[in-house]
Parts: sequence; structure tokens; C-alpha cells
Amino acid sequence: MTRRIVHESVESISLPGTMAGRSAALVAGSMLGPYQVDRLIGKGGMGEVYRARDTRLNRDVALKVLAASDPANSDRLVRFNQEARTTALLNHPNIVAVYDVGSHAGVPFVISELLDGVTLRTKIRAGPLPLKAAVYYALEIARGLVAAHQLDVAHRDLKPENIFITRDERVKILDFGLAKCREETLDEKRDSSISTRPGTILGTVGYMSPEQVRGRPTDHRSDIFSLGVILYEMLAGTAPFRGDSAVETLNAILKEDPPTLRSRDRRVSGALDRVVRHCLEKTPDARFQTARDFIFGLELVHHTAPRTPRRPKKPVTFLPKTRRLLAALFN
Repeated sequence: MTRRIVHESVESISLPGTMAGRSAALVAGSMLGPYQVDRLIGKGGMGEVYRARDTRLNRDVALKVLAASDPANSDRLVRFNQEARTTALLNHPNIVAVYDVGSHAGVPFVISELLDGVTLRTKIRAGPLPLKAAVYYALEIARGLVAAHQLDVAHRDLKPENIFITRDERVKILDFGLAKCREETLDEKRDSSISTRPGTILGTVGYMSPEQVRGRPTDHRSDIFSLGVILYEMLAGTAPFRGDSAVETLNAILKEDPPTLRSRDRRVSGALDRVVRHCLEKTPDARFQTARDFIFGLELVHHTAPRTPRRPKKPVTFLPKTRRLLAALFN
């Protein structure tokens, strides 16, 4: 069964701080400015997402409001504001689109496109994806990352739950709540929006890069590691780093190499396996240095016809280090 699930992006504004401790639950038929609430369609740690109607333009939209939180805990509001500043920079077919942002009666809200489909997590639950589908999804995710990284925005929480596949097979990156911008001044180690324990590390267990696990500074190459984890999981049907506990999983990210994809599925060529493993290098300098390099490497080893019209590409220029890595990878 297909679900409608939406995450959001917003314009750069200063959101009010009066929301802490206040219930964000909305009643069907209520109005937030020109937006009429229909029904709740999703919940998360950050907020609640509703199907709504834009009464001015007569179209359905997704409306997200900040979830209720402890009055003494402003981290959710900080993250909500962070998403507002970050996603305002981004405009790309593979990143969810934003229409409006504002506040009504002290309630911060974001208006974005209403997506019809499922998350990548839903697709992976059924087992390994067809080879062409996995490669196609990975390429589309990477194209969205190219746009974000060009603006010095690193997502830092890529995972199947944050990738949305629409009915017509469009791929959308969601949830930039942990994104890091060049001008970011927040102290990473004090951010509690994590999936392990507050006040330790940023990200989601199983998808974090080694530098995230260690609490070290991160950049766009952390996203490339996470993309490698996602592609591995799409091909194998299981994540590359797994343990009986969060601590064991984090330790595996730091110290272990996952089984080869070819040992799990003979459909996967040795060259494709090497592309994935190149994303999963423990040190950032040893990985693909840009998402463009990843796209080039993946297309080089797996020619696949895109399921949507191909957009014009800019010429690809590789750093000397990247050229050496690619030569070693494919020779």
C-alpha cells in the first residue's frame, strides 16, 4: 500500500522560540494562515506532517509543524531553524521542494510539495532491489548531493528513511535537520538530535561515517560514505555494518570491512563492488572526493538507461588525487 510521506525544506528566517513545550497537534479543518489542515500523514522526532490545502493556489501541500517538546529543551527548535536556513539554499529535482515558511499563533510551520510514494526503507524491507533500480536510485541521490555540496551543505543523516521514491520513480532527498553549512556555528557535540545518546554524536547508527562516530569534524565526504552504505543495502538487502547493539555497530563502522557484495549476489560485478567499497573507506581522503566522482565511477562500471530524462551535465573535473584513485579502482 502506498503512503504519502513528506519531509520538508524551508526559507531562511528566524523562527520564534515560543513553541517549546506547546502541543503542535492540529485539528482537521483548522487554518494556519491560508493553509487548511486535512489530516496527519506522518510523525517524527522533529515534527508532525499534515496534508493541507493551499486555499490561495487551490493545491494540496504538506504542512509540517514543530513537535511538542520539553520547555527546557530548545534543541528541536534549533534543528527546525537549522533546516529552515539550510534547505532554503537548495533547489534541485532530487531534493524536496519548499513553497512557504512562516508562523501562525506562535506555531512555526513549513509548506512543501506533497509527495506520493514510499520511502526507500519501505522498498528495501522487501529484500534486495533489482540491480538497475539500485544503481538508478544511487545516481539520483548523488545528483541531489552534488547540488547540496556545491553550496557547501553536507546532509550528515542520509539513510533509507530520508530518501523518498515517488510513484513515477522520482527520487527526493528529505530531512536536512542535521545538515552542516559552511557558516554553521553550532557546537556539533552538544546537538542532541541523534539516534544514539544525546550529547555524543550526530547521525543514525549504521549510516554514520567513521569521522562522525568519532565525533570529529565532517564534510561532504561523510555523505559519500552514507551513500555507499545505502547502495550496499539496496544491493544486498542488508546493511554492511551490523551488530547486536548500537555500540557493536559503531565499532564495526570503525574497524570492520563488510562482506563483498559479490559474495552475497553474483549479479553484482567486481567493478560495482569496488565502487561501493570505495565509498566505504574508513578515511575521507581515500573515498570518492566528490559526488560527481561517484556518479562518474558508477556510470563507468554500470551503464543503465535513466528512467527520467537526463539533465545536461557540467564538465567533470577531477582533482589529481581523485584521478589516481579512479585509475587504481578501474585498472
